[in-house]
Amino acid sequence: MAVLMGCRSLVVGLFALMVLGTHSALAQSKNGFDLSRALIPAADILHGGPPRDGIPAIDQPRFVDPEAARLWRPDDLMLTLELGEHSFAYPIGILNWHEIVNHRVGESGVLITFCPLCGTGIGFDPVVEDRYLTFGVSGLLYNSDLLMYDRQTESLWSQIEGRAIAGPLAGTLLTRVAVRHELWRGWQQRVGDRGQVLSTDTGHRRDYRRSPYGDYDHSERIFFPVTHSSRRFHPKTWVLGWTHQGESKAWPFPELAKAGGPVRDRVGGQEVLVHYDADVPSASLTTAAGEPVAAIRAFWFAWYTFHPDTAVFQAP
Repeated sequence: MAVLMGCRSLVVGLFALMVLGTHSALAQSKNGFDLSRALIPAADILHGGPPRDGIPAIDQPRFVDPEAARLWRPDDLMLTLELGEHSFAYPIGILNWHEIVNHRVGESGVLITFCPLCGTGIGFDPVVEDRYLTFGVSGLLYNSDLLMYDRQTESLWSQIEGRAIAGPLAGTLLTRVAVRHELWRGWQQRVGDRGQVLSTDTGHRRDYRRSPYGDYDHSERIFFPVTHSSRRFHPKTWVLGWTHQGESKAWPFPELAKAGGPVRDRVGGQEVLVHYDADVPSASLTTAAGEPVAAIRAFWFAWYTFHPDTAVFQAP
């Protein structure tokens, strides 16, 4: 009897270890991504709802002349990019549904990313260590922000940080590319016949005139928890943010509106000019010599949670 009880205890113990091991393995893997050596706590990486690639990236984007893009209205928002002699517009109406465009132009290209939950449209150079990477939507979030993944190594990348936070490339940084937020009519007037716009012929059937997020941009709701929060501004207040030499600064749009013109500032020893466009509204950053700087337009809550030590511009 003692032997039988001992065997039963051993079986129960082994089963418990198997269950714990399975639970631990699952905790270190989400949507099929290995989080065992993640640079952030695995518990802070959350399921956004869709599975991996449930939000389909656009891998073979088609572009058309603005005259052929009849869906868009004058006040529709575009993420725009200057690339060589051409100017490209990526309608937010499309990016809301796809979040990533792998746009290759000849031997080079750009990675266009958009997180509807953070309001962040960011461009990157997709070349890492002489290797051209293509990206997809992981279905995971960190601090309510898009976690994308590269298909070559399956590393996870934080969009706002531009940094791989898990996988073989963990710790690697992507180089940001300067993009703008412009209205459809303003971009057309600015670029003339140099412009090409992302086609709604994406290979997927979506209502690109309707946002799947409803009134999210204006409400105080944040769907997912964040590690740092501040009530200094409404969570969805637009800000322009930039980090240089370890120093971060945010320029809230209400403060830029009070300033009434370009704002001269200094971040991390670098003198910059902030240009505010109240019609969009949007803002852009240049050096004192007029060279574009890859700053980030974001909701206040999103900028703050990644940069809790940020300085904040206040109009005189």
